[in-house]
Amino acid sequence: MTAVLTAPQQATRRRRTLVVLGVLTLAVVAAFLTVDVTGSWDYALQQRGRRLAAMAVVAVAVAVSTVLFQTVTNNRVLTPEIMGFDRLFVLIQTVGVFFLGAATVTTTDPRLRFAVEVVVLIGFGAVLYRSLFGRTERDVYVLVLLGVVLGSTFTSLTLLVSRLIDPNEFLTLQDLLFASFNSVDRQMLALSAVVVALVTAGVWRLLPGLDVVALGRDTAVGLGVEHRRVVDRALLAVAVLVAVATALVGPITFLGLLVANLARQLLGTHRHAWVLPGAGLLALLALAGGQLVLEQVFGFNSSLSIVVNFVGGIVFIALLIREPRQ
Repeated sequence: MTAVLTAPQQATRRRRTLVVLGVLTLAVVAAFLTVDVTGSWDYALQQRGRRLAAMAVVAVAVAVSTVLFQTVTNNRVLTPEIMGFDRLFVLIQTVGVFFLGAATVTTTDPRLRFAVEVVVLIGFGAVLYRSLFGRTERDVYVLVLLGVVLGSTFTSLTLLVSRLIDPNEFLTLQDLLFASFNSVDRQMLALSAVVVALVTAGVWRLLPGLDVVALGRDTAVGLGVEHRRVVDRALLAVAVLVAVATALVGPITFLGLLVANLARQLLGTHRHAWVLPGAGLLALLALAGGQLVLEQVFGFNSSLSIVVNFVGGIVFIALLIREPRQ
């Protein structure tokens, strides 16, 4: 028989789990900053530190947005990307190269490009979420259907426009579409960090309400929680976080799905005060550790987003198979 842990024992076990995750993350971060450094240490630490900061910003944004989205939809398989954020980002880049040319896009002020991408993505997410949720009890099914339709539409438009692009410019476009931490602008990184920090702080104030929302709409309303208000604020936070992370480094589709579900498994709870820090640490561990392995083992022969999406895709399939059984 399995012993049932008391509430204090469970809390102690979760603290130990977070401590272990924190130690592992610090070890991987230290290795990422110091392993195989040649030449000037100041230059190497400066460059790697900037990439690490970008990973930390993206890790927090992706982890928090995915956990919130799964809470609101009451589904552990869905992620914000189901609405087509990544495909819309690809479409924006493709249309920009087609109409302006690769040279113009790549030489445009990065801050201007970042602002345009963030505004478009936030506007798309905010309008869609606000108009979709709260109307019926079948919102999640409409969400999945609409996500498939929008994703297919964006993909079709991207394929159409990409066929009209000059082959030489298409090669430049491909470089813009893969998540990259190697060419992040300092000012964009600082702005992204501030936005993510402010949004995360605002989300932290919603945690009691989100814990109740996770129990289901009827239960939340019965317990006196303003379900629509909490959901609207959570979805707005999701739209901002996903937009900032995608505009900063590009799409990483399955990272959030991977870390959110793994955090719940390791911590044995659905309470957001535990899951959010765990998911954030796991996301940073995956990004820094994955980049370290790619650099030291594979010699940059692959993209980090490809590896993360491959592993996350396997987890996604496993969740789809297991969900009906549960």
